Amino acid sequence: MRRALVTGAAGFLASHLTDAMLARGYEVVGVDNLSHGNLRNLEQANRNPRFQFYEVDVCDLAALRNCVGRIDVVLHLAAYKIPRYSTATNTLLVNSQGTLNALRIACEQSARFVITSTSDVYGKNPVVPFAEDADSVLGPPTVTRWAYAASKMFDEHLVLAMAEDVGIYATILRIFGSYGPRQNLSWWGGPQSVFIDAILRGETIPIHGDGLQTRSFTFVQDTVRGIAAAAEAETAGQQIVNIGSSEEVSILELASRIYRLCGGIGRPPVKMIPYDEIAQRKYEDVRRRIPDTRKAKELLGFEAATLLDEGLKETIAWQRQWIPEAAYLGNIM
Repeated sequence: MRRALVTGAAGFLASHLTDAMLARGYEVVGVDNLSHGNLRNLEQANRNPRFQFYEVDVCDLAALRNCVGRIDVVLHLAAYKIPRYSTATNTLLVNSQGTLNALRIACEQSARFVITSTSDVYGKNPVVPFAEDADSVLGPPTVTRWAYAASKMFDEHLVLAMAEDVGIYATILRIFGSYGPRQNLSWWGGPQSVFIDAILRGETIPIHGDGLQTRSFTFVQDTVRGIAAAAEAETAGQQIVNIGSSEEVSILELASRIYRLCGGIGRPPVKMIPYDEIAQRKYEDVRRRIPDTRKAKELLGFEAATLLDEGLKETIAWQRQWIPEAAYLGNIM
């Protein structure tokens, strides 16, 4: 029986991936230090005898080695995000050290390795949609939000270098805006999470910048299909692949859609927040972030299938249960 290690297993995306790998017949070892993950996300997995969970920090190599046993594939999702959620130091060190340790496990066992990188590595590149061989255009290191992109770019170089040195099969996946049930209910989970929360509570929707920046949002079940396909593909070794939807939407339009899907009528109540108020420091945003998805289709047979409104309906229905006072907008259709 194939055996997979999933890092960050109690997190939003990794917990869904854990469920998917179990459904595919794998034994799964999940590790998470629970700094941002939640054991509630693993309730389904914990009912499966082929799942084992360990509260382990991916930066602790000895502890990681002690719990994994035999492994056929390492699915490395544990990471810190843009420093406004923590510190640039944590983002840089956790992402680099965690990836190094997960890679060591894969190299030691000749296991295949899949890492979730980020669309943020494309930075401010104006050529959209982003193809995997496009330039990374990051801002200056004096703007700490780029620490996340820099850490993931380092991770990508490290994965490709070590995979070549040791001869393991490795795939880098650049994830575009995953959302859905189990998402974090703060900005860590993305703007859609915060917008849904504000609307269901009857509060003003916070919009960063002018709201005209555009994004691609990918329903979690689609994202997980792409990751699972990479875990089993024979065509994506030493490759970088975008995993995302090509449906482009502005942040203002996203807020309007969510408001309408929650039962709101007319224009949603929004508050525009200047970037320099986000983290009390200089901040730079990306105006457009949309993937070129041709490579994912060619190498993995992957295309996002869930339209944004359909995914948002399911996400709103899930998030509503965590806000008991959110009945004023009526039923989710």
